[in-house]
Amino acid sequence: MALKINLLKLKEYGSVAEVRQDVVRITGLSNCMNGQMLTIGEGSSAVVVGFDPDYVLALVLDSTISIRPGDKVVATMDEFKVPVGENFIGRRVNALAEPIDGQGPIKEAMKHTIFTQAPTVLERVPLAEVLQTGTKIVDMLKPVGKGQRMLIIGDRMTGKTTMGLDAIVSQRGNNVFCIYALIGKSEALLNKVRAIYDQHHIWDYGMIVASTASDPIGQQYLCPYVASSLGEYFMYEKNADVLVVFDDFTKHAWAYRQISLLLERAPGRDAYPGDIFYIHSQLVERAGKLRPERGGGSMTHLPIVETLQGDVAGYIPSNIISMTDGQIYFNSVLFGEGFKPAIDMGLSVSRIGSKVQWPAVKKMTGMLQLEYVRYKELEKLTRIKAGVSGDVEKRLKKGRVIEELLKQDENVPVPMQDQVIVLYALKNGMLENVEPEQTRRFLQQWIHHIHTNRPELVEELIEKTELTDSIQEGFNEEIARFTRTSV
Repeated sequence: MALKINLLKLKEYGSVAEVRQDVVRITGLSNCMNGQMLTIGEGSSAVVVGFDPDYVLALVLDSTISIRPGDKVVATMDEFKVPVGENFIGRRVNALAEPIDGQGPIKEAMKHTIFTQAPTVLERVPLAEVLQTGTKIVDMLKPVGKGQRMLIIGDRMTGKTTMGLDAIVSQRGNNVFCIYALIGKSEALLNKVRAIYDQHHIWDYGMIVASTASDPIGQQYLCPYVASSLGEYFMYEKNADVLVVFDDFTKHAWAYRQISLLLERAPGRDAYPGDIFYIHSQLVERAGKLRPERGGGSMTHLPIVETLQGDVAGYIPSNIISMTDGQIYFNSVLFGEGFKPAIDMGLSVSRIGSKVQWPAVKKMTGMLQLEYVRYKELEKLTRIKAGVSGDVEKRLKKGRVIEELLKQDENVPVPMQDQVIVLYALKNGMLENVEPEQTRRFLQQWIHHIHTNRPELVEELIEKTELTDSIQEGFNEEIARFTRTSV
C-alpha cells in the first residue's frame, strides 16, 4: 500500500512597522532570508532585500495596494520564483512574469528562482560560435560569440537600442530565443519595440519583459533578473541558445540607488552603494556557453549603458566595462557626422576576438580595421590643408568607400553571407572605380546579382562558412559577368 504524505507549508507571520515609499520595515520575522517572497496586507507582494538589528527590510513590488503600519505580513519560506516556459514566447510580460499584453494567462512549464548562481567555470566551455548581430561593422570587426557578454555603450540617442533590436531581428531562422528587457524606459520606446516585433515577426521566437519608468521601483529593479530567469529556462531545460538585450543598466542602477537610499545604505561614489558592482556582475555572469554534458545551451547578454557626454570613466560605465567581454562604443560626434551606426573603432573592443568569426569573414577583414583607422587619421590631417596630392586623394577615396561599406540603415540587419559577398567585392577590386556616394547602391546590386544568378553559392557559403575553391571560382565568374552588364 502506497504511503500518502501531506507536506505542510511552513509559514511565519509578522507586521509592518514602517513604510518608506516602496520599502517597508517588518517585525516578527525571525527565520526569513534574502530574496524571500512576502505577502503584505490584502495581497501586496514584496521581496526581502536586507536586514538591520530590529527589522526585516522588504521591497514592495505592487504599489496599487496601499500598505500601512500594522498590516499583517505572511512569509512562506519560499525563494522568489517566477513562472517560465515555452509559452512565454510571443508574449509581453512585466517584471513579475505576469502577462501585460491582454492575451490572457500564460501556462507555465515550471517555476524558476530569479536570484540564481551563475554557471561555474567547470560547467562552461570556451566560445567558438558567432552570434550574428546583423550590424556589419560589429560582425566584421568586433564579433560577438554565443555566450558572450558584450556591452553596448554611448550617449543617449546614438543608436544603442537599434543595434540591440537589429541583433534580435537577425536571429530569425537561427534557432536563437530572444528576450528584450526594457528597464525604466518610456512607454513610447516600448511601443516602438512592439512595432518592430510585429514588423519582423519576432514574436515567433522572442518575448518582451518590460518595466517602464511609471512602474514601481521594485519591478524596475527585478526586471533584468526575471529576463535572465526566462532565458535560463531555455538554456538549461531546452539546451537552446538565448539572446537577452538589457535596455538599460543605467536605469537599473538608478532604481537600485533609489532603493538603497531608502534602505539607508551608506552611499559611495555618485551616491551608489558599493554593492552595485556585485549586483551587475551577478547578472552578467549568468551568460555563458555550457558544456555538452550540461546540454550545450548558451545565453548571450547585450547590456546597454548610457553615458553622459561620452564619459566612459563614469562609475556605472567603468564598472560594467570591467565585467563584460568587450564593448561597442557609440560616438555622438560620428552620429552627428552621419556615420551610422556611429560605432567608434578606437574605443570598441571584443575580448573574444576573431576566433568566433566565420573563416570567410576572418580571412577578408584582417587589415580592414587598420585601413579604416588610417583613413580617419588622414582625414583629420587633410581637413586643415587647402589641397592634397593625387596619392593622398586616392587613399582618401578608398577610405570613404570603406566608410560607406560599413554604413547601414536602421532596422535593416545584414546577414553574414551578404557581408561576405560585400567583402569579396572590396577585396577583389570591384570598388576601385566606384564613387563613394555610389558605393552602397553598387553593393546592393552586387548582392542581388549573386542571389539571383548563383543561389547555390550562397547556400554553400552558409553551410561551409568559409571561402572554398568552388565558391571563389563562382564569385570570380560572377564578377566578370557583373562588370560586363554594369558597364
